[in-house]
Amino acid sequence: MFKWNTKSMSPSQYKIADYLQKNTHQVLLLTEQEIAEAVNVSIASVSRFWRIVGFKNLKEFKGEIAAQLKPSPAKKIAKLINTVDKQAFPYHTLNASIQHLYKTIEQFREDTFKNAVHSIISARKVYLYCPGPSLGLGELLKYRIVRYGLNFSILHKGGSELLEDFTHFSKEDVIIIFGFIRLLPEAQALMDYRKQIGYKIIIITDQLISEFTTQADIVLFASRGDIREFHSMIGPTYLIENLVLAVGAENEAANLQRLEKISELRTQYDYLLPR
Repeated sequence: MFKWNTKSMSPSQYKIADYLQKNTHQVLLLTEQEIAEAVNVSIASVSRFWRIVGFKNLKEFKGEIAAQLKPSPAKKIAKLINTVDKQAFPYHTLNASIQHLYKTIEQFREDTFKNAVHSIISARKVYLYCPGPSLGLGELLKYRIVRYGLNFSILHKGGSELLEDFTHFSKEDVIIIFGFIRLLPEAQALMDYRKQIGYKIIIITDQLISEFTTQADIVLFASRGDIREFHSMIGPTYLIENLVLAVGAENEAANLQRLEKISELRTQYDYLLPR
């Protein structure tokens, strides 16, 4: 992780550098005293070490570690490519997908899921906030579920423009937020405005414990992998498909009739709008 200039290092500094290189993650939680004790050198030696390697102090060194450890799309893909034989990608991703599905179903709570289904069915309107890569998930959910005659809308605006949509919200609405890893400011605003209007919030997330999960009415978990790994959408897709099926089953006869109507229209207009 660090390219040390070892030419001018003393034996004590070699020991410190070696320890830091081997225990990068742990160092973020350590004090100079703890580092000194682990390496068996004086605190003064540790304090002098930072200047030798180009940092003002331990705090600045920790900042550099944190920046290097911060996940990015490039790092996630590079990690996957470097740890898996290229010809083995399909097998690796299949195994990872199975694990995500297992972890998702392990955290499945039937009462919570049913509450989400009933909230969607009884809502005046359902709004979807699905930023970034979760937009595809939102589009899939909307595409399939509006066939049942439900009123779904995706919140496409960002920044202050999103506030224009706020004026249309009512107490009878439900807002589904895709909150993976963290909540964006727009999602936080949607959570806060709920206090004034009283609409329900359903969060679909890959976080089991977080500050924002305690602020939602319903939390549905879907595994996507570690924060430093390539994030899979298998778990969230599985959850969404089950929501679609469960909502359809609630009013099965009427919903099947609507689907049959679609088939009839496809037949009627096949000469103009072939599939």
